[in-house]
Amino acid sequence: MRLVSPAAVLKQIAAAVPEDCRENIIIIGSLAAGYHFFGDNASLMVRTKDADCLLSPRVEAISAGVAVTERLLQQNWQFRPDAKWSTPGNESTPDDQLPAVRLNPPGMPDWFIELLTVPESSTDMKKRWVRLATSVGHFGLCSFGFLSLANYRPIIPTPLGIAIARPELMALANLLEHPEIRPETMSGLIAAREIKRSNKDLGRVLAIARLSIARNEDALLDWPGIWREAMQARFPDTWQTLVGETGAGLR
Repeated sequence: MRLVSPAAVLKQIAAAVPEDCRENIIIIGSLAAGYHFFGDNASLMVRTKDADCLLSPRVEAISAGVAVTERLLQQNWQFRPDAKWSTPGNESTPDDQLPAVRLNPPGMPDWFIELLTVPESSTDMKKRWVRLATSVGHFGLCSFGFLSLANYRPIIPTPLGIAIARPELMALANLLEHPEIRPETMSGLIAAREIKRSNKDLGRVLAIARLSIARNEDALLDWPGIWREAMQARFPDTWQTLVGETGAGLR
């Protein structure tokens, strides 16, 4: 993980992706929170390794994903290999075994862009992969359960048209994703320690809450209203059950 400027990364992404795809991109994760809370202060950084880009709506995600990937590769962004994948997949690679779209900016190994998408429906809560066939090989576009909350009424932070997810809805998505502390750990070490993914994501909830209160001591009073609105919109058949489970992992 490296210290990066949220504003600088967002500007680089906005400048690199095709103009007609910018409206399909929502920045999520720590970069989105960092930009929201201190994007106007160039001296404040976020420690991260990736810029998570949510492609939305789902019906346009595949075409937008291919267009964004092709454009970045044309601009010398580089496929980021890992222990499993040294190159992109091909037509015979099963969908759920395809490498994600992870690309480093030219000459900048400190961070990479990763493309994700929203679930196909409000009942599709499992991790899914959809194929992106590009000129250099095949990639997988991942979606899972509560990502649909991140594209609810996003914030447009720049005139370039790249949106960021609302911090309070990213917090809600993490609360719902982790109703308990599961044993799965992060793929890499954090501060030389092996960290459970649930602990990391629930820790982000606390960080977002703390940053919100620092800006406005009454900020959390507004969270229940937007949470209820988003849950009713994204999970019309199950939102009342989900409400009862919210925060179980944190507690």
